[in-house]
Parts: sequence; C-alpha cells; structure tokens
Amino acid sequence: MFRLTQYMQELVHPTPVRRRTGPVKPVVIWNLTRRCNLRCRHCYTTSADVHFPGELSHEQAMGVLDDLHEFGVFALILSGGEPLSRFDFFELAERARDLKFRHLSLSTNGTKLTGDTARRVADLGFDYVGISLDGIGERNDWFRGVEGAYAEALQGVRDCKAQGIKVGLRFTITESNAEDLPGMLDLCEAEGVDKFYLSHLVYAGRGDKHRGEDTDHQRTRRAMDLLIDRAWDAVSKGRPLEIVTGNNDADAVYFLRWVERNFDAGKAAHVRAHLEAWGGNSSGLGVANIDHQGRVHPDTYWSDYTIGSVKTEPFSSLWTGADPMLATLRQRPRPLKGRCGACAFKEVCGGNTRIRALQLTGDPWAEDPACYLSAEEIGVEESDRLTVAPFRGKSHDPAHRFF
Repeated sequence: MFRLTQYMQELVHPTPVRRRTGPVKPVVIWNLTRRCNLRCRHCYTTSADVHFPGELSHEQAMGVLDDLHEFGVFALILSGGEPLSRFDFFELAERARDLKFRHLSLSTNGTKLTGDTARRVADLGFDYVGISLDGIGERNDWFRGVEGAYAEALQGVRDCKAQGIKVGLRFTITESNAEDLPGMLDLCEAEGVDKFYLSHLVYAGRGDKHRGEDTDHQRTRRAMDLLIDRAWDAVSKGRPLEIVTGNNDADAVYFLRWVERNFDAGKAAHVRAHLEAWGGNSSGLGVANIDHQGRVHPDTYWSDYTIGSVKTEPFSSLWTGADPMLATLRQRPRPLKGRCGACAFKEVCGGNTRIRALQLTGDPWAEDPACYLSAEEIGVEESDRLTVAPFRGKSHDPAHRFF
C-alpha cells in the first residue's frame, strides 16, 4: 500500500526517516470465508453466496489468532469473501480484541454493516473498516452483481460513521468505471469518509479473467494526477481525507517525480529517503495472507502459490521457514528483469506487483506490465524491455522452475 497523503505530509511537516530494524512482522490479511452475498466481476477469491467446504473450524480459527498474537503480528485485517458471512465472525473478532492486536481492521462490502451490526462492530473496537464500492449507483451494482448493493453499502458507511468508526472507501479502477473516480472522491467528502483507497487491478481470481479491463497507462496517469491534486488540496488546507493506493507501487515513483517538478531538491531528497525506507512492494515480507482454507500465501493475490497450511503447521513456523519464494521476495534488490531490473527507482517501488508478471509471463521476476511510467521517467533504455510470450499455465507450486 502506498500512503500518498502520509508522504505528501512530509512536504509540509517533515519528520525523521525511520528505517526497519530487526525482523519484520507482517500485516496479516485473513480471508475468514469465501462466502459472499455479492458477485463482483474482479473478485480475487472468486467468492459466491454458497457454502465452501474445507474452511477452518471455530477451534482452528481461534488457534490461529493465538499464534498470530504470540508471533507478534501487530496488524490484522479480517476479510473474505464477506467476513460478516462467517458463522462465528463476532466470536473471532471478540477474541482478536481481547488479544489486543495493535491494529484490527475489517474489510467488507458494507451491505451487511447496518443498524445493530454497525453497533456491534463499533463495540468491538475495530480501528478501521474498509468498505468496497466500484462506482456510483448503478455502475457499482453492475460491478458487484447485485441490484441495490450501492444503497446498502452507503447505508453501511453512514451507520458506521454514526457509531464513530473510522471508515474508508475502496475503489478498484478499471476501464469500465474510471470515469466515476471524481465522483467517488466527492462522495468521500460529502459523507465524511476518513480514507479513500484506490486499488489497481491485479490479475487474480475473476480479476485475471477481466485483465482486459485494466486501465491503460494514460488513464492510470490521469487517475494519479487527480489523486495527487485532491491529496495536496486536503493536506495544504488541513482537511482530514487520507488517500492511499494499492497494487501498483509505481505510484510512489510517479508521486516522487511530481515532487521533483514542484519542490526544491532538498524536499525531493527528503521524500525519496522516506520512500526508500518504506521500500515499495512488500509481498512475502511485510504482508501475508491466510486464505479461507488456512493456506498461507505471500499476499492475497498469490492464491496459486501456497507456503503451507495453518491446519497442519502454525503460521509463525511457516512464515519463518525455508520457503524459497519467500526468501527471494525478501531479497533487496529482488532479481528483477527487463525494465524493472534496469529501473533507477527499484529502492522506491521494490519491483512493483510480482503476481502480474507471473500471470502474464510465468516468471515472477519479469517486468510488471502495469508500470505506467515512461523509460525516460525511470531512467532506462527502451532496449531494456523484455520480449516474452504470454504464459497460460497455472503451475505455481514451490518446486517450480523459478529458482
């Protein structure tokens, strides 16, 4: 996740650069269930409103919480499917609260988060609730596959705000809904939403099937220009809306080039130092995923690559084991190829989202096709671009040829 507003604040109120020391404990995104009452076109878990066999039992899930706490995980995001569809959601959330995770978040479609449910979530003390919308009104309902989903989710936003819960809106941008981005930002302002999260499309689950709807590079640049303008307006005027982006760490480089054009060299160097301390893409290092069946992945989009299962081995043991993909993802710099390998900003973006390269080429270290910066902007020659045939396979097991 690229915290645009946070790094923009460094232009107004600079702070000392903090670099990671010691072992990194990941933010854990836990897909509690695959069941969901919506049918989103770009769902990375391919969820549906049916029972999926093999999900963790109540006892197994409680054991996972205890292990995560003992391991020192400080941030836990409960996700799905729709997490509120899981039979024991509130019992698990209560246990997480009692274990006092430093940051406890809920990722939801918002349609179930109204009335008494919003009150119960507030009572549990969630630090943040992220609600997904994919446009305004009927456009959202088309993306989400259920008529009335927009109105229900918006009511969820309002009921959560009424309970004093910090709320964010999440928006996955594609060719089909990019024109609604200004309206989504206006909606945040009108409803007093605390955070806006723009997600770039990742080629996983139904998102892989809809990769043809991924925004072209010029449209992505226009979206980032708008976000930067809105973020700077909020920061310079002291308004509270926080803007973040996800799943395209090239956003940090694009922002840095904006800083270089608009501020002096000292401020640009300061921002770059902060961005390098962050390090960009953190799959397999600062981010981990547990799916609905207890399988552990480098992040939520690596469903075809499994490190192990919490049904047979604790997460803490799996995450600190000798998995070869985790070891390579944690290298700095990573063994990147093509434009990504030659890029002058590898320390800023970390090589961007490796799963897109894997889905398109079969090689997780190939250049990320969603990097929208020009060769000149990232300091490479056009000859550095790789020429690869599209990969159609799905063989991503740990013994694969990547090593």
